[in-house]
Amino acid sequence: MIEDARRRGLGRGLSALLGEEDAAPEAVPRTMRIDLLRPGRYQPRHQFDTAGLEALAQSIREKGVLQPLLVRRHPTLADNFEIVAGERRWRAAQLAQLHEVPVVLREIDDREALEIALVENLQRQDLSALEEAQAYQRLLDEFSHTQEAVAQAVGKSRSHVANTIRLLDLPAAVKQMLDEGTLTAGHARALLGASDPLALGEEIVRRGLNVRQAERLATRSKTKPSQRTPREKDADTRAVEHELTLALGTPVRIDVARNGRAGTLSISYQSLDQLDELIRRLKRVPTAMP
Repeated sequence: MIEDARRRGLGRGLSALLGEEDAAPEAVPRTMRIDLLRPGRYQPRHQFDTAGLEALAQSIREKGVLQPLLVRRHPTLADNFEIVAGERRWRAAQLAQLHEVPVVLREIDDREALEIALVENLQRQDLSALEEAQAYQRLLDEFSHTQEAVAQAVGKSRSHVANTIRLLDLPAAVKQMLDEGTLTAGHARALLGASDPLALGEEIVRRGLNVRQAERLATRSKTKPSQRTPREKDADTRAVEHELTLALGTPVRIDVARNGRAGTLSISYQSLDQLDELIRRLKRVPTAMP
């Protein structure tokens, strides 16, 4: 049964997931005591908007729970059931002081439970970009999905899945801005690959840039030549510079490469006459024999 559901494709929609498109006995809704239900372990959503729950609770008071919750038997608590899809309705029903809610009971394994919970939230656009990315990553890590398989399961393109997962590579401070809604997912994607995504993110927020402007800003930052802080010269190098400056009568500069084995010797001159004098002095320097 589970494999048949997976072959049909989780991207078909919630009606297919809940079994509303067939007449299987286990797909028939029934009422269940609300205290027997437990939140799903694979719920990808971490935050539930309080105002939204209150509005849903008011609707439930007036019209009841119109769509049944999808549940499975709890793996550890006897006579309890785990919510696979519909936790928001369950929470709102409690606010509305209901004692029972309609449910559909099905046998669902852990992998399909995560897939269904993810699809439900994606179709209702309830997930933040980070929650979506974490759910995709969980499918990859815990259930050995490929990105292609994840994309097929949730009805998204592979590129969308890949780009969303990459948001997890952003610094914690940027992910917090994304989670709080200060930055959108489009803004965050523009920061991927930036040398200093936090500084860019703060500039985007400060200037109120849209996504296209943020992308241009990030592109410009990537094409700027890197400005490395020059290494501080050691005492020996400074001493040699001083000795050569005195010997030649003009400033001498030594820049040592980062590997410490090579470098550049620069001799300054102020006029052609001074250059001629430097050439004569250098020609008089005896050549060391090999």
